[in-house]
Amino acid sequence: MPSTLRQLLCATLLTGLAAAGLAQAPMPRAAGMYGGYVGLGAGASRYDLRSGSGGFDFDDGGSAIKLYAGAFFHPNLGLELGYLDLGKARRIGGNSSARGLNFSLVGRLPLGTQLDLQGKLGTFYGRTDTRGVGGYGVQLGKGSGFGLSYGAGLRWAFTPQWSAVLQWERQRLHFADRLSDVDAATLGLQYNY
Repeated sequence: MPSTLRQLLCATLLTGLAAAGLAQAPMPRAAGMYGGYVGLGAGASRYDLRSGSGGFDFDDGGSAIKLYAGAFFHPNLGLELGYLDLGKARRIGGNSSARGLNFSLVGRLPLGTQLDLQGKLGTFYGRTDTRGVGGYGVQLGKGSGFGLSYGAGLRWAFTPQWSAVLQWERQRLHFADRLSDVDAATLGLQYNY
């Protein structure tokens, strides 16, 4: 991930977290905006990797870290931009890693005054890297490109500004040998403004 983009995402998160100390003075909202948010989540990833002619199937994973920001332009619809690091998955003869940017349309369905069911659909630009020893039916090398991304989650607003968010997401990624799905389940903290 380019350092400029990493700095921008970190600055966005830090700005939101710094604003948390200003709870007595609510931040002004742009016309037509129903609320913005920034968040950070961590959890586990699961790679669905199929080796080539060897016929081996692998479902392996590692850790997942997510940094995101978004805003609602309608009480129940919004847009979200996020960075997702999907960790590393072990494969015979090596490992694969993936990370990228996600841009999604987010919908929410209130289940009560503090609980929302959320869904998202969008695109994920990912970069992958498969390293190791060749000859096991695994194509080594790098891949990149856009793929489908979707997910669902549950948000619990335990204060007007702070929420706990549990999410599951699936990204379709370009690996050196083929397209494969990578799932991520994260639990995180979100600041709402």
